[in-house]
Amino acid sequence: MIEVFKTDVDDWSRSRMLMGLIAARFSVCRINFDLEDCDRVLRVEGDTFCPRGIIELLQQNGCHCEILS
Repeated sequence: MIEVFKTDVDDWSRSRMLMGLIAARFSVCRINFDLEDCDRVLRVEGDTFCPRGIIELLQQNGCHCEILS
């Protein structure tokens, strides 16, 4: 399963912190941010995870996050 999200994360230290939180909570094998993209893309890949849960986790940490369509 692969999901791509649009975020407002704008610095590498915050993205690393969020990747750690996502990895700790969800069964994922790859997480990365592309902060140079205009949508500041978060890409998550794993066997099973809840996209809504990732959105809520980022929102709880003060970030905007939505599924990129």
